[in-house]
Amino acid sequence: MKKVVSTVSLVVLAVVIITLIVLGVYLNRIVKTAVETYGPRLTGTTVSLDSVNLSLLTGSAKVKGLAVGNPEGYKTPRAISAGVIAVGLNPLSVVSKKVVIRSIRVESPTITFEGGLAGNNLGQILDDVSSSGQNGGTLSTNAATAPKSEEKYEVDDLIVTNAKVQVYINGIGMTKPEVIPLPPIHLTDLGKGDEGITAAELTSRVLSAISSTTLETVVQTAADFDKNAATLKQVRQHAVQQLGNSLSNFLNK
Repeated sequence: MKKVVSTVSLVVLAVVIITLIVLGVYLNRIVKTAVETYGPRLTGTTVSLDSVNLSLLTGSAKVKGLAVGNPEGYKTPRAISAGVIAVGLNPLSVVSKKVVIRSIRVESPTITFEGGLAGNNLGQILDDVSSSGQNGGTLSTNAATAPKSEEKYEVDDLIVTNAKVQVYINGIGMTKPEVIPLPPIHLTDLGKGDEGITAAELTSRVLSAISSTTLETVVQTAADFDKNAATLKQVRQHAVQQLGNSLSNFLNK
């Protein structure tokens, strides 16, 4: 009798494991399709992923080849690119109304700052995210790939390390970009509590942190750019005002 119970238990366990693996593979496709469908509607740019590998057994995911394009009118093709993003999550939350993400680790991304006195690429993307947030954060009409309007997120810990920014200042004759290392970007307790935050709110918070850190680093390094220093400070002042207005409008919507 004990042998039968043991055998049945093993069979049930095997079925559960196989189900979780199959479900993980299925969710990989859903996540990739959702990001590439909903992302552009949120940011107003192209968004692509090379692959998503989600394991429900371990509560981990690995996102490879994230690329966020620049808005129309900019010369550089991408605003942000990251080779690998490691994610730790609560597996059971993926089927609930609030997806709980324990940690996000972004290692060695490349950020491009392109702009002038009239604005910059990062500020424009943040404006577009803010506008989509005012519309409820749900812009896709494809029910199979768009997040539901009531779906919320929680990110307990997000850190970006070893990032670098390529700086292109328009109108001052730069023949090649200045490449500057960025300090770590660390965010915690995003969407903590019962309510959580929407995809638009989460994206806005992350982009705002990236943009602010980039701008601060650019202006701190401006003295090393010699004749470009004064122009960079003017660009920074304009960009900070633009980011502040965008974030204020978004949070007070």
